[in-house]
Amino acid sequence: MLIVHVFVHVKPDKVEEFKAASLENARNSVKEPGVARFDVIQQQDDPTRFVLVEVYRTADDPAKHKETTHYTTWRDTVADMMVEPRNSIKYNNAFPDEKGWDFVQK
Repeated sequence: MLIVHVFVHVKPDKVEEFKAASLENARNSVKEPGVARFDVIQQQDDPTRFVLVEVYRTADDPAKHKETTHYTTWRDTVADMMVEPRNSIKYNNAFPDEKGWDFVQK
């Protein structure tokens, strides 16, 4: 499993647009076979700051994700909404194991 936290600082007047575009991307991303989770979280004390928590099954899956139409649409849509370029940090999971990451849609 590969976990990626993507940190995004959004322009104040673009928060709702960014959130809508990111939720659409996330809804489609969790349908990819290589994506175990795709969370969009917003900072409570500064709503212009978001973290995308992406959990991939293999190290190759982020590249596959970046080839999807929903990702390229998101990337192009939000490009001018950010205060600064987004950055990311990659993690290995300690818990749960790969079976515990499965997204269950109700």
